[in-house]
Amino acid sequence: MYYLVRKEGSQKYDRPPKLWLVIPCYNEAAVLPRTAPAFLSKLDSLITRGEISSKSRICFVDDGSTDNTWEIISLLTEGDPRFIGMSLTRNRGHQNALLCGLLEARTHCDAAISIDCDGQDDINAIDEMVDKYKQGYEIVYGVRSSRETDTPFKRKTAESFYRIMSKLGAEVVFNHADYRLMSSDALDDLASFSEINLFLRGLIPLIGRPSSTVEYERRERAAGKSHYPLSKMIHLAVDGVTSLSTKPIHLISIAGITFGCTGILGLVWALLTFLAGNSVPGWTSSVCVICLIGGLQLFSLGIVGEYVGKIYLEVKRRPRYLIERRAGIQNIDEASEPSNVFTGPKTS
Repeated sequence: MYYLVRKEGSQKYDRPPKLWLVIPCYNEAAVLPRTAPAFLSKLDSLITRGEISSKSRICFVDDGSTDNTWEIISLLTEGDPRFIGMSLTRNRGHQNALLCGLLEARTHCDAAISIDCDGQDDINAIDEMVDKYKQGYEIVYGVRSSRETDTPFKRKTAESFYRIMSKLGAEVVFNHADYRLMSSDALDDLASFSEINLFLRGLIPLIGRPSSTVEYERRERAAGKSHYPLSKMIHLAVDGVTSLSTKPIHLISIAGITFGCTGILGLVWALLTFLAGNSVPGWTSSVCVICLIGGLQLFSLGIVGEYVGKIYLEVKRRPRYLIERRAGIQNIDEASEPSNVFTGPKTS
């Protein structure tokens, strides 16, 4: 029996849940023809076994791609009613594209799983996520069991980031990115968060609904190249810290107090030395102290500026994304039989 707890009460339904796979895409024309059939095959398998409803769907969100990603998504929706596509007016970033798909899914599904388009996340973990959902967990995090496929540099920096975030007081799941299942109720809760500066992997634990984890092995990309270079990873890390923690500002205050006390001790020492007639003129120590304190001040201003900049973006209340086109929406609530003949879009 499938227990689906609804917001209007504790009534339970004995039907398979409607599942949506939400997949953000940015310049993924090289990989989509390979991974789309794999996603559909997994959906077919779950439907055939009665694990999920035949009204389950796969939703691609094109994040303003400059290649023919949208054309491929359109062909997918024409070839099979279980595919749905949305295209944003411009590139708004992975987090906003993902949020767009999740908020679209929440009114049509019982649960949604967000997964990247590149084929690196093991789709077989979806089975266990669905099982956890049936056990009553409303958020199920996909957690990497190892980082063997990462370079040593990326492995060390990623693991350090999660540890630093925890020390700063942010609630993050170690080695979890954006591969997760969320119930429709959890999605409704997510919709109530109105931040412009999104860091979903830190925001979703704040919802507080029953959660669990599923471990999986992350693979190499099925095709194409990564769209997350070092600069974007640093930007995401800064967004994560400034969106979820004010401890950096507290550390600035502590540093200011520490240097202030040190300055007072230095002043006392200088006065005592002068009164004792042992003062020696010199500029080296003065220059070192000035450079140290000046650098600290500029660094502190930079951190404060990050928070002020975030406030500036938040108070303007601009939309986080705008949807330009949709495809396959007309089939959104129709039951679809599993198909074993789909092999991907046919392009000439």
